[in-house]
Amino acid sequence: MIPSLTLVVGFDQREAISYHTFCQSVLEKASIPVRFIPLAENTLRFYRECHENISNRFIFSRFLTPYLTDYQGMAVYADGDMVCQTDIAELAAMFDPAKAVQLVQHHYQTKATTKYLNNRNVNYPRKNWSSLVMFNCAHPANRVLTPAYIEEKDGSHLHRFGWLHDEDIGALPLEWNWLATEYEDNPSAKIVHYTLGTPCFQDYRGAAMAEHWWQANARANEGLDR
Repeated sequence: MIPSLTLVVGFDQREAISYHTFCQSVLEKASIPVRFIPLAENTLRFYRECHENISNRFIFSRFLTPYLTDYQGMAVYADGDMVCQTDIAELAAMFDPAKAVQLVQHHYQTKATTKYLNNRNVNYPRKNWSSLVMFNCAHPANRVLTPAYIEEKDGSHLHRFGWLHDEDIGALPLEWNWLATEYEDNPSAKIVHYTLGTPCFQDYRGAAMAEHWWQANARANEGLDR
């Protein structure tokens, strides 16, 4: 069992409550210490976001995860529009040091042409593979992931894990990145991912499996009215 976990989480001020709700859902069930690193753009002074057509502020900075750990140990990257429904230690226990990354290998066609904030939602190979990634930060293949490299490479290269050979990519069970609305409702999902829009957005307040997010959000806000 890994004694602690570094969890790098996407942060966008336009949906800041999503970050805090996700962290709440992890902390309240975790049996190991968790160190959260928010990918807040203002803190990444060493990285310049120069890509175009970005739907959120962490769409490319997620690949800084090995760099942020000084290429040591294991760390998990997760989008902020998620809610964890189990002990995150279960995920850490699946770490395979022989792989550079481990992730849920989705194979689906989206049901929606647009998503939150009227962003285009297009199909592409390995869609949503990069939304939850267990990085072996010490793996030699991940040493290439420097700020300069990420600034230079395009989305198709990064989100399809173009710096890796296929044998370096390990698979995680689908329940660890369950796509709400895109997939059938699954109350037993380990991590629910609101990829089309977090319930904090008006258009998605009552979307599929939104009740799990609202329950975690309520617990994150306990005590505010006292």
